[in-house]
Order: sequence, then C-alpha cells, then structure tokens
Amino acid sequence: MKSNQAISLLSGLVIFLIICSDPLLSQQINNPEAEYSRIRTLAFEGNYSEAAAAARRLVNAFPSYGDARILLGRILAWQKDYEQAAAVIDTLLIREPDNEDALAARRDISLWSKENTPVATDIRAGYSFDTFKEPYSRFWQIFKAGAGHQFNWGPAAAGINIGNLIAKSPDINATEMQFEAEAWPTLSNKNYAYLAYAFSPGKYFPNHRAAVELWQILPKGWAVSAGLNYYYFDRNIFIGGLSVEKYVRNYWFSLKGFVYFKDDGPTTSFFLNGRRYFNSIDYLQITLGTGTAPDEPFDVQTDVERLSANSIRLSYYGAVTKRVRIRIGAGYSREEYDEDILRNRFEGNINLIYAIKMK
Repeated sequence: MKSNQAISLLSGLVIFLIICSDPLLSQQINNPEAEYSRIRTLAFEGNYSEAAAAARRLVNAFPSYGDARILLGRILAWQKDYEQAAAVIDTLLIREPDNEDALAARRDISLWSKENTPVATDIRAGYSFDTFKEPYSRFWQIFKAGAGHQFNWGPAAAGINIGNLIAKSPDINATEMQFEAEAWPTLSNKNYAYLAYAFSPGKYFPNHRAAVELWQILPKGWAVSAGLNYYYFDRNIFIGGLSVEKYVRNYWFSLKGFVYFKDDGPTTSFFLNGRRYFNSIDYLQITLGTGTAPDEPFDVQTDVERLSANSIRLSYYGAVTKRVRIRIGAGYSREEYDEDILRNRFEGNINLIYAIKMK
C-alpha cells in the first residue's frame, strides 16, 4: 500500500514538473530574428509591458544582438523609463561606439526625457549681469521672476524682468521693466520649435524682441535648425541663424552661425557648443564664439555698440533637490567696440527653478 502511494506521488510530481516546465521550454528562442519581429509588432501595437519582458529575454539569450538591445532601449523609453533606457543603449555603445542606430536611439531618448519632464508647473527666479569698463564704466544687471508649465504640446514660460543700468559718462542709474513669454512646441516626432516675444516700455531694453527657431531631427543623431531674431530699439534689427547639431553618446555638439543684417551690409559670427550630459537632463556646457553677431539676445541698447568679439562661456544645469534645479554660468569676451580698439567684457548668471506641481 505504501509502495503504491509512493509511486502515485512520484508520478504526480513528474506530471506536475512536465506541465510547469512546458512554458519554460516554450520560451526558448530558436529564431532570434523572428522573435525580434514579434516583439517589435507588440511594441508598435502598444503592448509595452509584454514587449519589454520579451525583449529582455531576447537580449539575455543573445547578448551580442545589438538590434534587440536597441529595441529594448526604445521600448523602455516609450514607457518613460528614460534612465534605464539610456543605460541599455550605453551598454551597447561601450562595445560598439560607432553603432549609428544606437547613437540615434540614445539621442532620441535624451530628447524625449527633456520633453517629458516630471515637473508640471514651476516658479523661477534669476539674476544676470554684464559689465565692461572701456571706453566708460557700465554695469547692466537683470532680476528675473516668472513661472513655467508643461502643456501637452510642450513647455512654456512667462515672466517679468527688471533691468538696472549703472554707467559713467554720462552718469546713468536707471531701472525699467520687460515682460516676456516663450514656448518650445513639439510639432512632430522629428520637428520642434522655439518661439519668444518680449515687450518693454523703457528706453534701454528693446521695445520689442521676438524670436522663432525650427529644428529638424535627422537620422544617426544629427539635427539642423534655422531661426530669426528681431529687435526694435530706435530701429529694426534682424539676426538670422543656422545650426547643425550632433549627439554622440553622452555628448552634444553644435555649430551655429549668425548673420547680422546691418545697414552697411551683413556680418557673421560662429559659435561652437559642447555639452557633457551626466544623465538625461543634467549637463556642463562650454561655448566658444567669434564674429560680430551675438548668440545671446540683445538685452540692452548698448549691446549694439559691439563690432566683433571672441568669447568663451561655461554653464551648468542640474538638480539641487528633487524639486529644485539650478542653471549657472559665466563668460568672458575680448570685444572690439571701435575700430581696432578692444575691451574686456564679463558676464554671469544664476537661475533657480522650483517645481510647485509634479505630474
């Protein structure tokens, strides 16, 4: 009797193991290409959780299958898990640093993470200064306050700027206000824009300042943009811009040219930007520039005095806490303000952004 019970228990256990092992056996991947196509179809149909789990199994079974790793990274990004998505792609780039598909995926993940910030609404404050001492002493400073919001179509912000000009010869100590608004609308998966407008009733800020710039995302981590800046002081001023950009793993590079349409003919300038990302958002940037047209907005009428300049700027953007972010920078220019006469010009800024509402 006991022997029969033992045989029955053993038989039941064998049947149970066979039944339980059947799904495991069915998960063996004999054709990775077919499995890749199946996972991609799942992802395109919106079944992200199932697709991500299947993609992980495919990557674990075939660690050198780069396309599967890229697909997994994109699926994770579509689920808004940007840090893990970037880590998956970075693992591939360590082994294949010139993999163009991986580089393109890394760039897309970086862009998506910025567009999908967890901050819904924020308040912001900032301070900046710009000064020189030749041929007279001038100190221009701006105090900023405003708010931003993440809409379905992209982020936007509005605020008020208080400018204070202290100068000698003639003696000036003037304070005035400027009102501004800006937005970064997403037009499609491959296009986005920057729009801005500012108004001031004073005499040192431009009475009107407007800007528009459009970006086109290209394959393999490239992008191009074109834009136009407009200012009105006592006359109309137009500055056009063209840029080419490239993402390479944790780095972003940009070469941008400006054309300043002066009355006596157009003049140009060029700026090279290099940015090192520490994660999908935080970065350190260096900017080198040369030429006649500024890459920053004309904040004050005396900016128009610039004939040409060679400049360098450093800036950092990063998190202080979960809700507080900081942007800080400093710059130096060796500037020609009269025929073959040069001066030193210094600038600096600090901005704080506090999230009052998270998504």
